[in-house]
Amino acid sequence: MTAAGRPQRDGLSIGAVLAQLRADFPDVTISKIRFLESEGLVRPARTPSGYRQFTPADVERLRFVLSAQRDHYLPLKVIKEQLDAADRGSVPAELVARRLSRKLVPLSEPVAGSGPDGPSAAADFAPGHELRLTQEELLARADIDPATLAELQQYGLIRPGPAGFYDPDAVLIAKTVRSMTDYGIEPRHLRAFRASADREVGLLQQIVTPVSRQRDADAKARAEELARELAALSVTLHSLLVKAGIREVAGGG
Repeated sequence: MTAAGRPQRDGLSIGAVLAQLRADFPDVTISKIRFLESEGLVRPARTPSGYRQFTPADVERLRFVLSAQRDHYLPLKVIKEQLDAADRGSVPAELVARRLSRKLVPLSEPVAGSGPDGPSAAADFAPGHELRLTQEELLARADIDPATLAELQQYGLIRPGPAGFYDPDAVLIAKTVRSMTDYGIEPRHLRAFRASADREVGLLQQIVTPVSRQRDADAKARAEELARELAALSVTLHSLLVKAGIREVAGGG
């Protein structure tokens, strides 16, 4: 019998799927799975009584969607395009298999920027999954000294969490700033980046907060999706504006 008290026959119930996904995605909920279904990201079969029946392929499809959002910060539209291409067979089978089985990107690998799958970042915007690093671990991973970390914190480029721990993004920020110092740019010069990011977050929060406060069961899932979609668009717009500005400065526009 399944958790819902009905026999499991040819497929997995939504509760069984949730149990399989929870180990890697602690914040996933039944509402989230239903939302992804409503957006066409997964299409489980239905019993005559209307119960969903997920196949192992459906579960792997959900893993791909959740990983693409969490690890590569891709909008749902881009993820759906990739899955549709795989369904049509317009991408190599081995590439599809590699994408569907992709795990978390190690901190030692570069993740910022753009790749063949679109914008990517080692960011996890849903609370609860972050790897928590002590100050000593951050210093070791980023290869910086305490004085440099203190300067990064002074100018708001790195912020420890309420418990004093750091997330993997802090490592990437420290490494990026360290690379920029090779060109004579100091942390104090980068305060404008922090201020700009805070303004963007504030704008997105104004849009997302009313959605999260709605009373229906799927409000949280919708708010999370909306935040990801808007943030991805914000990052893309920011990159394009910088690119256009640099082109003008270089006289190529």
